[in-house]
Parts: sequence; C-alpha cells; structure tokens
Amino acid sequence: MVSGFESIQLATIVLIVVAGFSAGWVDAVVGGGGLLQLPALLLVPGITPVQALATNKMGSIFGTTTSAVTYYGRVRPDLRTAVPMAVIALAGSFGGAFLATRLPAEVFKPIIVVALVAVALSTALKRDAGHLTELRHDGRTHYVVACAIGAVIGFYDGLIGPGTGSFLVIALVSAMGYAFLEASAKAKIVNMATNAGALIFFLPHGSLLWGVGLLLGAANMAGGYLGARTAVKQGSKFVRVVFLVVVFALIVKLALDVWQENFA
Repeated sequence: MVSGFESIQLATIVLIVVAGFSAGWVDAVVGGGGLLQLPALLLVPGITPVQALATNKMGSIFGTTTSAVTYYGRVRPDLRTAVPMAVIALAGSFGGAFLATRLPAEVFKPIIVVALVAVALSTALKRDAGHLTELRHDGRTHYVVACAIGAVIGFYDGLIGPGTGSFLVIALVSAMGYAFLEASAKAKIVNMATNAGALIFFLPHGSLLWGVGLLLGAANMAGGYLGARTAVKQGSKFVRVVFLVVVFALIVKLALDVWQENFA
C-alpha cells in the first residue's frame, strides 16, 4: 500500500491540508474545490496525473458526504429527486473515468470553456435567478431532466473533474428552477455519488495514495462542514456570489489549459 508520504516534505503536507480544508468549504457552498486540491496534490514528488485524480476523489468524497449530511439536516432537500439523480450520476462517473484512460480530456476543454462563459454571463445578468425555487417541470419530465443532468455531469466528473459541483448547481438552477441553496444541497448528494463512481473505477488500479488521501479527506470534512453551515446561514444570495467567483476561476483555469495545450 502506497501512502504518498515516502518523500514528501512537511511544508507540502501543510499545503495539502490547507488546500483540502479550503476545497471542502468551496465544494460545500457551490462546488469547484478541485481547483484548489489538484494543484496541491501535484506537488507530491513522483505523483502521476492518474494518482492525483484518484487521491483527489478520495479526499473529496469525505467532504461531499459531510456537507451532504449537514445540508440534509438543515435544508431537507427532496430525496425523491436527488437519489435517482445520484444513482445515474454514479454510473456516468464510472463511464467517464473509464473513457479518461482512453481519450484525452483536452478534446472537451474548449467546449466547456465556452459553456461556462455563457452560464456566467447569464447568471450575472439575471440577478433574480436562483433566489427562489420555481420548478420548471413536473411529473415524469422533472425526473427525466434530473436524471439526464446526473448522467451528463457524472460523466464529466469521471472524465475531467474540476467544477463538477458548480455544473450541478448551474443545471439545477437554470434547467430545473431550484433556488441556489436548494440546488447546492442536492448537488452535494449527487457529487458524493460521482466521487464514488470514479473511486470504484480507480481502486482496482492501485492509483490511490492512501495516506495523503486520508489526510486530505479529514481536512475536506472540516471544510465541508463549515462551508455547508455558512451557506445555510447566508442563503441563496451568498451562494450566488460565491458561485460566480468559482465559475470565473474555472473559466480562467480551463482557458489557460487550452492555451498551453494548443499554442504554448
């Protein structure tokens, strides 16, 4: 069993703990914590991209589980929508992780950047979007749309990863009509499942750094608990602001990736 601590320095361990806590807080509020965790993990000497992705998923599942439980106790999201969505998302994430070993994620990044810019502009211009829950669908259509969102975003999480929670919030607000706070609560349940789906794929391959993953998970749990409580206390307006900040950071990160891969 590889812990990941064999040649790691104390300063790097501290940085991983700080990144894990911060990522847990961001993930709990609106998603996107992978933007903080993955760069920190890549500082571990000798770590491969697959090990970084697998260990990131291990840390994240602790945080998303903690924030999902915290949200449920205070917001009481509708599990009749969240659970089927999560099951489909788990299968989608497993499929995305499988494809990630065969198809470079770079193929999809330019499309994702364009989509994120459109969503950020739409959210910024529609100031009342996501303040109140006003469902756009009912009956069977509601569940079909929810499961379709779970499948697509679950697949994305397994394939690429960063920003999954933000994409879930985007879809639940814009396509289904949930308020930001209710959307975040449901997103945590679904994100917990997408992390599990990717982990199920990675575990047999021996890609996890167990020691680093458990340390990251503990920090993520603490950040996730605090982030969920903060979001519940501050409400949808606060979540909307954090959402826009995280989406902007995700746009910058992915745009730089595209530039370096194609023009640098």
